[in-house]
Order: sequence, then structure tokens, then C-alpha cells
Amino acid sequence: MIYGLTRAGIGDAGSDEQFIEAAAEYGFRAIDGDPAEFVARLGAEGANAWLAKHNMAWSSCGLPVDWRTTDEAFRDGLTRLLEVAKAAAAIGCTSCCTYILPATDALPAPFMAQAIKRLRLCAQMLGAYGIRLGLEYVGPHHLRTQWTHPFLWTQEAVLDVIDAIGEPNVGLLLDSYHWYTTGLQKEDITRLRPEQIVHVHINDAPPGPVEKVLDNDRVYPGEGVIDLPAFLQALEQAGYQGAVTQEVLTKEPPKQTVQELLTRSKAGIDKVLAAAGLSHR
Repeated sequence: MIYGLTRAGIGDAGSDEQFIEAAAEYGFRAIDGDPAEFVARLGAEGANAWLAKHNMAWSSCGLPVDWRTTDEAFRDGLTRLLEVAKAAAAIGCTSCCTYILPATDALPAPFMAQAIKRLRLCAQMLGAYGIRLGLEYVGPHHLRTQWTHPFLWTQEAVLDVIDAIGEPNVGLLLDSYHWYTTGLQKEDITRLRPEQIVHVHINDAPPGPVEKVLDNDRVYPGEGVIDLPAFLQALEQAGYQGAVTQEVLTKEPPKQTVQELLTRSKAGIDKVLAAAGLSHR
């Protein structure tokens, strides 16, 4: 596994070039983000050269399609999906991810059928560029009742959705926060096949009852109560070889400087890796 960063939790890191440079300086080897502007600005050759110069991989991008609402909104996003997929493929990014909220105001059965059809089309389009689609279950309890109807918030339920989509390039985006808030154990990861895991996010949770933790109240790895060494060991045992990128969602923007936040991020990852008996690759 290689360890990287999203922009969540590191403040304003500037342009993609500055973000890559800063991440590399602090020992990270992957970033997540939208590659379209980066590739448009530098060209494919220049973008790859910048990544290579800093020994950096572009590990994942977000799915730029509104698959949750109207047919018009969904169709409008497909052109953007092609743009992002082309840019991602040009710089070797092979993962594109989206989340599934645990409740919905729509009627669950037709919403599920619509989601499967739309996500299948997205997977097919991404597959044409050699990109996998990762689906993330969302675990915090407060979100399960934020909308009218309960929907999906477990790993098993999303694996069933993946089976229903039926495309070979679809799997899970695993997030340590959602693993923790749904009460999963190491065995829930170790029993997965490597190809079922598309991408991984890492973060930590504050102390307190798990039922009370909020999705936007995360803390840096190694500063909370999640058994992150067990989480990483399980990924290793499952045979996952991809990127593990930090994603720290907070109620307010962090007040520390980018350099202070990167120092904090590196210290946290190093602490967790040491406890797990693992190392940066």
C-alpha cells in the first residue's frame, strides 16, 4: 500500500502542482482529486512529468455525475465524466469514487433501481478508460435518519449493489470512519478479495459513544479511538496494494498552517503504521 492525501484536512494547499509538491515533501506518495484542470493546464506529458518528478501517483478522483436526482441532471454530467476519465487515464489514475448516503427522501425501491442503472452506465464509461468505480457506504448514525427513508449503510448491502450492477470494474471505497461507525471488525475486510477494494480513505474518530460521532467531526489518524492498526493490517492481509489517502472532514476549516497540518498528518500516519508493524512503500 502507498499512503497519500486528499485536500480534506490540510488547509488551502494551492494549485495541484503545489499540492503535489507539498505532499511529496512530507513523504506522501499519492493524492486524490479532480485531474481535469491539472492535465488541461500542463498537458498529459507535463502532468506526468510533474508527478514523476515528485514520485507521486494520482490515486483517485470523484465521480462528477449527479446520479441521485433527475434524468436531466444525470445526463448533463456524462460529458464531464468523459472529460475527467480521459484526464485520469492520461496520468495513470485508475480509480473514481462516489458515496451512497444511508437514507433518502426518494422511495427506496425505485431509487435503488435507478441508481443501479445509472452507476452501471458510469462504470461502463469508466471501464473504457481502464478506470474502476469505487462505491462508499456511509456509516455515521445521525445520517441514517437525516432523510425520510432508511437506505444503505452497510458493507454487505453495498456489495449486493455491486453484484447487481454487474460490471467487473466496480468495488468498494473503504473508509476507516465508516468501518468504525458500522461496527465492523478486521474479518470484515480480510474476507474481501483484493479486486473488491477499489480505494481506501483513512481518518480517526473522537472519543465518545459511536452512535454520537458526526460525519464532519473527524480527527487525524492516530489522534482518536479507531483501531487503525487493525484496519491497515486487515487491508494488508486482504492483499490490497493500492493507495490509502487521508480524508479528515471537520466542522470548520482547520486553523493551523498547511505545513503544520502536513506535519500532523505525517506524524499520525507514521504512528499508526508503526503500531501496525507496516511501513511506507
